[in-house]
Amino acid sequence: MSFFINLIETTDQSRRDLESQQKVQDMLNGEMTADGYRRFLMDLYHIVLHFCPIMAAAASRCPDSFLAVRQHLYHSIDEEKGHEAMVVADLKTFGVDEKVATSTPPSPPVQAMIAYNYYAADRIHPCTVLGMLYVLEIISSVYGGQVATSIAEGMNMPLPEGFTFLESHASMDLDHMANLRTLLGTIEDPAVQQVVTYSIEMNFYLFIAFLKH
Repeated sequence: MSFFINLIETTDQSRRDLESQQKVQDMLNGEMTADGYRRFLMDLYHIVLHFCPIMAAAASRCPDSFLAVRQHLYHSIDEEKGHEAMVVADLKTFGVDEKVATSTPPSPPVQAMIAYNYYAADRIHPCTVLGMLYVLEIISSVYGGQVATSIAEGMNMPLPEGFTFLESHASMDLDHMANLRTLLGTIEDPAVQQVVTYSIEMNFYLFIAFLKH
C-alpha cells in the first residue's frame, strides 16, 4: 500500500470529525450568519498569513536528502504568497476594516495551530509541514467551493465578492493535492512517514478546535 493511500485511510476519521462539526454543517447548508462568516475569516487570515512563513521555515531546514520536499515548498510559496490580501478584501465586503482585520489576534486554537507548525518544522522534522499542507489543501479543495456557494446563497449575495479566497482556492488546490500526492510518494523512511501522519492528525485536531471556538 502506498504511503498516500495509507494516509487517507489512517486520517479519514479526522476528516469525518471535521465534516461533522456544526459550523461546517452550517457552512455547507447555507446557514452561516454574516457575523459567523466574519469571525471565521478573521481567524482564517492568520492561518493564511503564516502559511508561507511556515513553509519557508521548513524549506530552510530540509537536507539534500529531501530536496524534492524543499523544491515543492519553494513552488508552493511562490503560488501562495500574498493570499492573505484576498482574505482582507473579503472581510472588507463584510464591513471589517483592514487595520482591524490585521491587528486583531487570532483565537487560541488558531494560535496553537500556527505555533505547532512552526515548532514541528524546527524541532521535530521539516517534513511535518506536509501535514499542514495536506490538511489545508484537502479542506480547501473538498469544501471550499461548496462552502462559498452555500454561504453566498444563504445570504443572497452574488459570487465572488466576499468569497474570493474560498472560491479561488477550491479549484487551485485540486492541482496542489495531486502534486502533493506525488511528493508524498517519494517519502520512504518509515520514521518520516510517521511524523507526517502525526502532523496531519494534529492539524486536523487543531483546525477542529478552531471550528468549535
